[in-house]
Amino acid sequence: MRIAQVAPLYESVPPKLYGGTERIVSYLTEELVKRGHDVTLFASGDSLTQAKLVPICPRALRLDSKCVDQLAHHVLMLEEVVARRHQFDLIHFHIDYLHFPVSRAMEWTTLTTLHGRLDIPDLLPLYRAFRNMPVSSISDAQRAPLPWLNWQGTIYHGLPENQYEFSPKPSGYLAFLGRTSPEKGLDKAVEIARRVGMPLKVGAKVDAIDKKYFGTYLKPLVNGPGVEFLGEVGFPEKNELLGRAEALLFPITWPEPFGIVMIEAMACGTPVIAYPAGSVPEVVEDGITGFIVPNADAAVKAIQKLESFDRAACRRRFEERFTASHMSSQYLRLYETLLRSQGEPVPDSSGVPIG
Repeated sequence: MRIAQVAPLYESVPPKLYGGTERIVSYLTEELVKRGHDVTLFASGDSLTQAKLVPICPRALRLDSKCVDQLAHHVLMLEEVVARRHQFDLIHFHIDYLHFPVSRAMEWTTLTTLHGRLDIPDLLPLYRAFRNMPVSSISDAQRAPLPWLNWQGTIYHGLPENQYEFSPKPSGYLAFLGRTSPEKGLDKAVEIARRVGMPLKVGAKVDAIDKKYFGTYLKPLVNGPGVEFLGEVGFPEKNELLGRAEALLFPITWPEPFGIVMIEAMACGTPVIAYPAGSVPEVVEDGITGFIVPNADAAVKAIQKLESFDRAACRRRFEERFTASHMSSQYLRLYETLLRSQGEPVPDSSGVPIG
């Protein structure tokens, strides 16, 4: 099958440091190439892939100090996709709604994975106007604000099975990994760690929009006793940070569409202690891969259960549910369904039509 993957340009594919969507695009792209499909990746020029790379800008836009208008680069990318559209059986977009007018007018065979939150009022009239565009979700919870979209399926994120090493023996600290925005709950993580008297290691990204909040509210907390602020943490450093942790704290207060860090922790055998918002009840299996708790009091009680937690069972559940191989198999089934629904032949990895 000839497949185009169209990634956001904010981070490279895969990202050098923080980055969710681009990381998943990388895992999916490399798995499809490994299976013999003809894959073209539209991404920043510093991306690394076994697919055919169409570089749109020299480097990831977030790390490019000279970049002023990020949208301009994405419009240029759409022009490149238009120019090459006849090279593909299907185009898989990961850039939200940006391509909708073009791909609908040209009647391409597309799938759009929506990676972000959908409860923003500004999105409602836009998605009503494009409600027939075929889209996929990364959790069932993500769909709740817009249940009437043309949903093709929910496909959970997956990681390469051997990217994260299983860590049977933790080292006595708790971990937090994510952005420093209010909804991610770093303040709650600090509170929980201090209440149980355990060190907290924080790998966190400070976006420009969060600098004021971080400086006035979070910085005094993370500079206090028992907290080690590491800044942005990339791979493979994340493996050690998560693998040696007793637990990952995930006290979110927003409708998290998925939360990749949860399955990264599970891959290490590290339990996730999370508040039940967004995708959490779908991703975390209470008592098996972590503990779903309603508040800080319950989180403290969950930490007291960690001595008996089966880290090997946690790792096994990751292997059963959240590998890149499993994810790519599900996407391939969606691609085939979409091609058949439009009367198109469905080629296999060698380009020969099947069925």
